[in-house]
Amino acid sequence: MKKSIFRLLTLALLTGTVATTAISCSSDDNSSIENPNPSDFVVNRNDLKGEIKSGEVILESGTYKLTGSLIVRNGATLRIKPGVIIEATAASSPTAYEEVRYISVAQGGKIFVEGTAASPVIMTAVNKTPGSWGGLVLAGRAPINKGTTATSEVGGDLTYGGTDANDNSGTITYLRIEYPGFSYNADKEFNGLSFFGVGKGTKVENVQVYESSDDGFEWFGGTNDVKNLVVLNLLPNAVGDDLFDWTEGWNGTATSLYGKRTNAGNRGIEADNNSNDHTAGPISNPTINGITLIGAGAAGPEPQAVKLRVGTKGKLDNVVLSNWKVGFDVQHDESVAAVAAGELKATNVKFDNVTTKSVGTSTANTTVDVSKIFTENTTATGAGNGTAQPEWSKGWTLGF
Repeated sequence: MKKSIFRLLTLALLTGTVATTAISCSSDDNSSIENPNPSDFVVNRNDLKGEIKSGEVILESGTYKLTGSLIVRNGATLRIKPGVIIEATAASSPTAYEEVRYISVAQGGKIFVEGTAASPVIMTAVNKTPGSWGGLVLAGRAPINKGTTATSEVGGDLTYGGTDANDNSGTITYLRIEYPGFSYNADKEFNGLSFFGVGKGTKVENVQVYESSDDGFEWFGGTNDVKNLVVLNLLPNAVGDDLFDWTEGWNGTATSLYGKRTNAGNRGIEADNNSNDHTAGPISNPTINGITLIGAGAAGPEPQAVKLRVGTKGKLDNVVLSNWKVGFDVQHDESVAAVAAGELKATNVKFDNVTTKSVGTSTANTTVDVSKIFTENTTATGAGNGTAQPEWSKGWTLGF
């Protein structure tokens, strides 16, 4: 009798252990990670979409199918653990705009992407072609020059901008964003990662955008700093936009940027202040420390490595430009004046197979000399290893 009771108790304990393990590993349950601030948002691993309005949602291990927009609202948090794959499914048609898949973080919301070099977080698409989904959008409360606030062109019509230069939208580390850049029209396109008025409290390090049909990274004002960013556009017969882009008064620091395109896309950098008011403040004035830009040669439709226009300022140092028709293209009186004043400059530049190092054009479309914009250094290392893959990018990126 005692042996029978012992066997029953043992079986019950074993059964309980199995049941607990099964619940922890359930495809729709994240209970194996303690969450002190749970959300009422219900995670469906095969149908991830909706609005996270409160608490914290944790995505833990495995693949999640992104079937629509996922928006993190004010006061809510999305946390993504190492190795998680978020895969955007295909919309019913290329013009089913209401079905566009993307991830957005609104003002006051936060995202924590906790990838590692050995186990990056991957945001990708079922269709492995550029423009298959929207990408990632962050909206913060840092200053912009389009007004005190504005509305994002993509990502759910989010309000962005404000007066908090140190605003914090979270932390993003070791993230790979693949095949983004969905386009509604020529004036409304997603990038790989869009920063709308994002503040300096936001940490972004070790992020790659792979095969975007629009820009890799774009800043719409804000003050956030970034480190170790990669953009690769390599697919033949594909057309992308710029590798890096800023406008509306971005005043952050970027350390170690690597961009390469071998297809018929646009520029390495397209940099603006404000196209409607070239002197609108805060004036775009980022600091770039270490950048490599590799182009597809002189045959591209927009073969400039760096286009600087409509009043932008900025300081670039340790620059490698390879395989472009034009190195620096400076346009409009305000940006030309910034070159003359030393407020728009690139120091320690290495040119490799660049036909024309600099060209300048006034607002009246007359040619001006802007050769003062650069100083040369044949030993410049750019993003860290010249035109070769940077050491810091090894192990978690795709396409090298």
